[in-house]
Amino acid sequence: MSVLVTMRVKGDTDQFRRFIATEGDRLRELGQLSRDSGCIHHRFGVGDGFVVVVDEWDTAESFQRFISSDRLVAVIGEMGGQGEPEVHISETVDSPDQF
Repeated sequence: MSVLVTMRVKGDTDQFRRFIATEGDRLRELGQLSRDSGCIHHRFGVGDGFVVVVDEWDTAESFQRFISSDRLVAVIGEMGGQGEPEVHISETVDSPDQF
């Protein structure tokens, strides 16, 4: 059974927007690495002073291995992330209204 991962990262959202506008090749490479590591779905959202990541992973352990890599920690900083992200992992459940 897969897991949903939500991560809230405080930081400079202008820097984040610049990074995603100019570093598409790096993001595609990281996207492929995350898929190879067990990520099923991935999205970003931007709020006031924070970025939200919403992912679906095959297992919590796969996500934790991926997020703890030195490479990813460095990229989060380059994207404007500040401090430790707030991470929530939950079990997926099927429901009649999902799409």
